Amino acid sequence: MIRYIVKRLLYAIPVFLGITFVIYTLINLAPGGPLSVLAASGELSLSDLESLKVSLGLDKPLIVRYFIWLGNLLRGDFGISYRTSQQVSMMISQRVIPSLMLTGTGIVGAILIGIPLGIISAYKPNSVWDHISTFVAFIGASIPNFFLSLFLIYVLAVKMKLFPTSGMYSVGTGSDLGDLLHHLALPAFVCGIQPIGNYIKQTKSSVLEVLNEEYIKTARSKGLTNTVIVLKHAFRNALIPIVTTISLTIPFLIGGAVVTEQIFAWPGIGSLMITAITSRDYPVIMGVAVLICGVVLVMNLILDLIYAALDPRIKFK
Repeated sequence: MIRYIVKRLLYAIPVFLGITFVIYTLINLAPGGPLSVLAASGELSLSDLESLKVSLGLDKPLIVRYFIWLGNLLRGDFGISYRTSQQVSMMISQRVIPSLMLTGTGIVGAILIGIPLGIISAYKPNSVWDHISTFVAFIGASIPNFFLSLFLIYVLAVKMKLFPTSGMYSVGTGSDLGDLLHHLALPAFVCGIQPIGNYIKQTKSSVLEVLNEEYIKTARSKGLTNTVIVLKHAFRNALIPIVTTISLTIPFLIGGAVVTEQIFAWPGIGSLMITAITSRDYPVIMGVAVLICGVVLVMNLILDLIYAALDPRIKFK
């Protein structure tokens, strides 16, 4: 297995280089740039802008700048933010924990709700629970995050005043856990509602497919109860596509909570990325891209290892 892991890590190197080079090229070829953003403020003269261009290395060819950035990255240097003059690694580290709180709560909640509903829906088709599961899955898949966020803020925060409208803490409360959970409730629900729909649909279809297998019929003929058949035999053998669905949503939520974080003013990676794109802060954009790219590559490796643990027929080569 160690040999397989090493081989996968070696394969990930050209993938990582290709992804980062494409992103670096696209953000540098996009209209505007950090100098144009600074020039729009009217606070810098043309000579100041030219000096700044040289100091930032923006006068060099794109390919040269990419390899300079890559060399610094290999030394653990993510660069300096054009906008704040802070270390990019420090800016990202300050935003990772809030993002993990938000997306982690959403994913865990979606797993705890979506998978049981999917199992019940497959176990009791056309029942009340099946209709409820289908409705929840439809809502999760069809309602855009921005609309649901604004709707919840208007109804539950503005009108009913049950939750705060934005932020991570209330002013003057410091780092109170209860206040944090109060602020976390609405954005975490928004982040989890779409995965809930995906988990319900995938769990239901996977369990139903396994229930039609011959060994399930054999288990029924031996007198095993439906509960034992579904939980011990069907669900266990239906786990691979379910695990795949879960693992694929994790990288998406890390960078995909952009809209939710912006609407709820949640200080996470998504809001940092929006600010960096708006201000053409190339080092920060690349830092976030490296984080998301690394998570995707690592999750793919972990996914393969989970496959082998769930299915003994899968061998490492």
